[in-house]
Amino acid sequence: MEDRGDTGGDPARYARDGADDEERRARRLVIVSLILVIALGFVVWAVITLAVGDSDPEDAMDDALPGTATVAPTPQPVHEPAPIPTAPPTSGATPIPTVGPTAIPVPSATVQPTAIPTPRATPISSPTRRPGPAQIEGVRVNMARANWSTGYTQAAIYRALLQELGYQVNDPSEAEMSPTSFLSALAEDRFDFWVNGWFPHHVELMEEAGLTDIARPIGMQIPSGGLQGFLVDKATAESFGITKLDDIGNSSRIAELFDLDGNGKADLMGCDMSWSCRYVINDTIAANGWQGTMEQATNDHARQFADSVDRHRRGEPILQFVWTPGPYTAQLVPSQDVIWLSVDNPLPSQRGATSLSVDKCPAQPCQTGFTPADIRVLARNDFLEANPAAAKLLELVTISVEDAFEQGRAFIRGANSKADIEAAATQWIADNRANVDQWLDEARAAT
Repeated sequence: MEDRGDTGGDPARYARDGADDEERRARRLVIVSLILVIALGFVVWAVITLAVGDSDPEDAMDDALPGTATVAPTPQPVHEPAPIPTAPPTSGATPIPTVGPTAIPVPSATVQPTAIPTPRATPISSPTRRPGPAQIEGVRVNMARANWSTGYTQAAIYRALLQELGYQVNDPSEAEMSPTSFLSALAEDRFDFWVNGWFPHHVELMEEAGLTDIARPIGMQIPSGGLQGFLVDKATAESFGITKLDDIGNSSRIAELFDLDGNGKADLMGCDMSWSCRYVINDTIAANGWQGTMEQATNDHARQFADSVDRHRRGEPILQFVWTPGPYTAQLVPSQDVIWLSVDNPLPSQRGATSLSVDKCPAQPCQTGFTPADIRVLARNDFLEANPAAAKLLELVTISVEDAFEQGRAFIRGANSKADIEAAATQWIADNRANVDQWLDEARAAT
């Protein structure tokens, strides 16, 4: 009978099967060994590569040479933002409306290798720096203008003269701004210059904007041409013996003559909220102890002046802040309609007598409460150094205070369009052609 559980069979077949198994195991061992060898090789290669990659062959050679020293890397500069005034100063400056482009601060960060420049105000193109001799043609110049109308024609004059030299100059009417906005933009290299600096009034604003070593005034456009102060109608002045602002501030009876809101205080028609002259006036009132008898009205200066003109025509008392050169004293004429008031105790930064005659300012010496200002160009130092022809021209141009006065009067009488302003600049250049040609010749020689 056959045993179904018997596992026996052909011995030769089992021998062959055993040999095959041994061969297969040998092949597997060889393959595993090769894989391990290859993997180990990759590990060794990676270690060597990393070790070599961390060293510069030249550095290694330098280290091997006697007397060589390791030079520390030069630290990258930290580009800080240009300071931006947070509030108007408490002393000195021409009217400063805040209307205009907002200054764009440069981010405070370590930038490598070069800080990203702040974009210039649209539509102005970036200037071409460093023209060589006789390479004025096509060099771009960026100028701004102040946002008071009495400086419009002066800006147009300078633009036209630079264009005669061959510079490409943006239209300053498209870059109109207050001094604080302009000075911040100048510090950020968004503009090259403007022609509306009032000095020494703008010195403090320059310091606050961080411009002390970046820009400087140049030339003497209108020497001692900027006056600021207070007018009172001549009839009231003669009736009550008023020759000084002190006469109003020290007398509640006289102060009530100029009270417009019924609180018993004289309403002084002063400056816009954001103008620095507003702070000078308020500080002057406080320093003299006149808070109980006098206050500065809060309104737009142009509207206040128009109201004063209307009241004067009706025979009413007026107390009005003005500045010159400008159209205001063409409507309210000193010695005829009004007189300038002197101030016995102006702020320390605002002391100094003017050259106003006794018929215009009866109290002599006549201190108007504001230091007389020189109207000058303010420009970046790098622009002046890179453009000697432009620098020479800006240094030479002068405009008489009488011409500035007439330009302001024409503006307020209706010749106030862009075309009118450019025509006035063209006419002024034609009327002063001999001086203009001499200035241009000297500027060209400076290249």
